Amino acid sequence: MRILERSVYVGPSIYALFPVIRLELDLGVLEEWPTRRLGPAFTDRLLQLLPGLREHGCSYGEPGGFVRRLGEDEGTWLGHVLEHVAIELQVIAGEPVTFGKTRAGEGPGVYTVVYEYEDPDVGLAAARLGLRLLQGLLPEDLRRQVAGDTSADTPFDWPTERDSFIRSAQRRALGPSTMSLVRAAEERRIPWIRLNNQSLIQFGHGRYQQRIQATITSRTPHIAVELASDKEETNRILGNLGLPVPPQRLVQRVEDAIQAAARIGYPVVVKPYNGNHGRGVAINLTTAEQVRTAFAQAQEVSRSVVVEKMIAGHDHRMLVVNGQLIAVSRRMPGHVVGDGLHTISELVQEVNRDPRRGVGHEKVLTRIEFDAQADRLLTERGYTRDTVPPAGEIVYLRMTANLSTGGTAEDVTDLVHPDNAEMAVRAIRAIGLDVGGVDFLTPDIARSYKELGGAICEVNAAPGFRMHMAPSSGKPRDVAGPVLDMLFPAGSPSRIPIAALTGTNGKTTTARMLAHILKLSGHTVGLTTTDGVYIDGHRTVEGDMTGPVAARMVLSDPFVDVAVLETARGGLLRAGMGVRECDVGAVLNVQADHLGLKGIDTLEELARVKRIVVETARDTAVLNADDTHCLRMADHTDARVICYVTMNPSHPLVREHISAGGRGVVLESGIKGQMITIYDKGTQIPLLWTHLIPATLEGRATHNVQNAMFAAAMAHAMGKKLEDIRHGLRTFDTSFFQAPGRMNVFDQHPFKVILDYGHNPPAVTMLVQLAERLEVKGRRIVVLSAPGDRRDVDILEIGRIAAGKFDLYVLRRDDSARGRAHDEVPRMLRQALLDSGTPEDRIVVIPSEQEATDYALRAAAPGDLLLVFGDALTRTWKQIIGFSPEPGAAPTAGADGDDGRMAPPPQVPPLADVLTLEVDQLVRDERGVRLAREPEADD
Repeated sequence: MRILERSVYVGPSIYALFPVIRLELDLGVLEEWPTRRLGPAFTDRLLQLLPGLREHGCSYGEPGGFVRRLGEDEGTWLGHVLEHVAIELQVIAGEPVTFGKTRAGEGPGVYTVVYEYEDPDVGLAAARLGLRLLQGLLPEDLRRQVAGDTSADTPFDWPTERDSFIRSAQRRALGPSTMSLVRAAEERRIPWIRLNNQSLIQFGHGRYQQRIQATITSRTPHIAVELASDKEETNRILGNLGLPVPPQRLVQRVEDAIQAAARIGYPVVVKPYNGNHGRGVAINLTTAEQVRTAFAQAQEVSRSVVVEKMIAGHDHRMLVVNGQLIAVSRRMPGHVVGDGLHTISELVQEVNRDPRRGVGHEKVLTRIEFDAQADRLLTERGYTRDTVPPAGEIVYLRMTANLSTGGTAEDVTDLVHPDNAEMAVRAIRAIGLDVGGVDFLTPDIARSYKELGGAICEVNAAPGFRMHMAPSSGKPRDVAGPVLDMLFPAGSPSRIPIAALTGTNGKTTTARMLAHILKLSGHTVGLTTTDGVYIDGHRTVEGDMTGPVAARMVLSDPFVDVAVLETARGGLLRAGMGVRECDVGAVLNVQADHLGLKGIDTLEELARVKRIVVETARDTAVLNADDTHCLRMADHTDARVICYVTMNPSHPLVREHISAGGRGVVLESGIKGQMITIYDKGTQIPLLWTHLIPATLEGRATHNVQNAMFAAAMAHAMGKKLEDIRHGLRTFDTSFFQAPGRMNVFDQHPFKVILDYGHNPPAVTMLVQLAERLEVKGRRIVVLSAPGDRRDVDILEIGRIAAGKFDLYVLRRDDSARGRAHDEVPRMLRQALLDSGTPEDRIVVIPSEQEATDYALRAAAPGDLLLVFGDALTRTWKQIIGFSPEPGAAPTAGADGDDGRMAPPPQVPPLADVLTLEVDQLVRDERGVRLAREPEADD
């Protein structure tokens, strides 16, 4: 039994609309051993080690369902068992996950196991530990057969492995305070992003974001945190305001500590100057020798040490948020209560059996552990771990009341005297904290400190919330909610509008069109595309940025107020969507490309992948009504509005849809040409004549007409004014600067050149049809290629599509052959052209992209049209605009001979010393970012 493949999905995927892990698991010989055959001993032992499995509902949807599956009929297979074990292991580590599903994979004994996670490393570790656990529960002879003789003899210490897993998980997990804030944000539909492996969290997106680190917020003044960490200064400030504080001294030498204790008067407390969590704190010290010992322990935490008067009374933590007292807990250090029968060690074991106690922050309470401090306290009392204390006697094993060391907390919020509440609020305001904790010692919190006495011994800048939200006894308090209400007052935004779009072709141009419209509307746009991440029009990161990483970059940028996310199939298959939901989701088309890669073999399977975008749309789903695969997606979205886009004004479904008041964008014919028209709630809104959109080449580039319709539909769904949409479309063109590699036209030579990144049959079809529609006085020439990782049938189809449409074919390969021979792709294209009847003397094979482009440029004569399908876009564009033919240098087009010889490669001319303004401007705007781009297979 082994894991063949692991995938971590950070967002919505084909498996779930939330983060999941997918395992490809090979059971091997265990395919013949379902749980019923393994016998009741296997099941009983599994449930003994993981009793929480008894509550799993499985397919029955009720507690106990999984146990029924283990025993019924043949039982269930170990792939399914691993799914539940991985879930339960995460649960005992404090991560409340529930979802999972297992399906038979390709081949005998292979299963696809999918389960939810909160932290990816913890989720993967749960699978590894679960696999070892299941192997350890097998009968010995079967275990040896599965794991090998050596592995079978290796002891498996389940309690140790389990606790090690829990501790490791908790080191990575968000702490209870941070997690409570995250849960409060989710309840308020405030998005959040974890920014590091600790507790730095971003709430909200873009310009609306607020951050926290544990319980310190982005609004917490730095000087307030510094003051709270300075125990001496805090004591002085509070004392100057007349608030109750104990006398104290700050010392750096042990002799000074002893002298300060004598002056203050015993008993005293010794604590680190800037410690936390009770580390290095010693209380109720009554002798100089105790002070000497405590000083040494405190200096292990901080060079400076505070000596403070010991105040009698109970330890209370008073939590203040945004100027209001929210919760108060009375804390007690970790202890046991004698019964006259059991030793202290036995009493600790009994306390730790409390199901509320766990490892670290795993549960409401933390286990009590014996350590040096516990043994020292017992020694001072004349006890050992084997002492049997009298019935009713409290034996303390900690000096401080921190829950993380086994302490307990009782909620007493409703008992607090108004004077004490006012005192806590004044103290926090005096330090300047927005969220702060006051440690107040008093015999009775219900009586005023003015009457009974008491003192503030500490102010905390990052107070823990666990004691308040899950007290040992008393009423739990919502302490995280007030923090989120402070950061995001009622009515204030936390989300920026998000538009996500996908499709086989046109998504990059459409995304750029939409971003252009939004920018001209006054927005700071974050845009992700196949060539980089753009913030307000400036490329900040180069490369194929159409996955979750790019989405996170945009949503984390504090300047962005609207996001446009081009979403490619590659990212969806590798890691899922980069956002849990979007406001507007669009699918432009589903066409044959990338089939045969990553398990996607049919258009139906490809449509299922691209459908994720509209499944996450909450406000509007924009769908291509002219594509049946897109039309079917309407049944899989919960979006409030469905908007259909069609270039067929008589489309029956769209007509019925808009007649019922639905939304649609339709291409209609008029006296001046074709008009993009919006229908919404029964209103017909003429938007723009297509010939007025520069990107459509006076309406001839029909694919860009459709792209403009989608951009208009999405902008309208985002509430943009009609004039803003018109202005955006009329000022967007397909220059290399605005849309690199997307139908870039250069007509400064005696001939016209079009550069495009089309790399699949549908894209090639659209460009070939455009070349046919354009008026050309001379010949039509094409530089043609296909990515090497496409199917043979797709490469041959590209050749057949181009056949008969051009006077000269220059065939090349990409820089990266992607597993094929260096000239395999151009030779396949050549054969497809020949099979389609193309004369041999019109075909030239030149594998190098640079040399092929140069050959075509030299072959072009005045009045010709040269269509270049490019791969290294910037390099090719520079080559086109910098081309300067030498007199008499034009090559003569010829064909390869049957002996396989290539046409002689022409000498590549130097680029012009001064490039055109477009490229100069591009270089300046990118601030020196490298321009060359090598598209990935999943562009």
